[in-house]
Parts: sequence; C-alpha cells; structure tokens
Amino acid sequence: MTKKIPLSLQDSLFVGFCATLLVALTGMLRLKLGLSGHSMFLMSFFYLICYGVLGRFGSMTACGVIAGIVAMALGVGKGGPMILLKFALPAIAMDLVALLLPLSMNLHWRCVILGIAGCIAWAGKVALTNVLAGMALDVVLIQWGLSVLKGGFFATLGAWLVPPVLTRLKAHDLLHRDKF
Repeated sequence: MTKKIPLSLQDSLFVGFCATLLVALTGMLRLKLGLSGHSMFLMSFFYLICYGVLGRFGSMTACGVIAGIVAMALGVGKGGPMILLKFALPAIAMDLVALLLPLSMNLHWRCVILGIAGCIAWAGKVALTNVLAGMALDVVLIQWGLSVLKGGFFATLGAWLVPPVLTRLKAHDLLHRDKF
C-alpha cells in the first residue's frame, strides 16, 4: 500500500499564492485585446506550475477553486457565480487528464496536453453560458469551437513556459520532486 503524505502548510501556502497571483494578474491585465481566450495563458501557466512543484493529484483543482473564490470575492471579471466555473473547470479537467498521462511522456508534451484539456473545459463554460442565454445550438457549437481554437493557442503558450521554470527551480534546489 502507498502511504498518503499529508499536505504541508508550505504546500498549502504555495497553492494559495498561485491562486491569488493568478487572480491579481488577471485583474491587472484586463486589457481589451480583442482576443478571446487570452486568460488561458495565465491559467494554464499557474495550474501547471502548481502541479509541477507539488506533484500531487488535486493541486490544480485546489488552485482553481481558490482562484475562483478569490475572483468572486474581489469582483474580478464578469459573470457572477459563473466566474467560479471559469477558474475551476479547467483545473478539474487538467487534474483528471494528468491521471491518465504516463510520467514517462516528455514534459513539454505533457504540459501542452494538460493545457489544451483545460482549454476545452474552459470553452465548455462558455458554451454553458451561451446555452443558458438561449443561443441556438449550432451557434453555440461554432462559438465553442472558436473558443477552443483561440484559447488553445494561449494555453499552449502558457504550457511551453512551465518546463523551463521547473528546470530552473530544480537547478536552484527549490523543487524537491524527482518527477513532474
């Protein structure tokens, strides 16, 4: 049997730090870029950093839920309670897909796959919002596809930044896990 290692205070503080920094940067960088999906850049980066440093199942979900609660409390973004889904759904999807991916897979590809999985879940929140607003189903599917395409680009960019950061943390003995 495997022994369960409890989550330490240091690990819990790191999850909270990643979630708070994600919300703070999202709030500060609310630029009107005219590009849908640019929030996936920060989400995929911070969720994957959290998972890479802690190396535990549920670390991305905890970061996403905390980020959603902080965003709701601070009023960052629009959507009211749906803002919790915006942060939590990608994190849950990334955690579930991380269970299925082999650890022997290249770190860069693993991060990209997890980022795209989070993007698909994020676009599902957009589709749910559109369905609740009464949009026609064919238009919802087109909007969902465009959200996946645009958000996938930014999620991939954010995922590509994670392996160099983890390598740098490992080189400075700040990362004590052997495998991501």
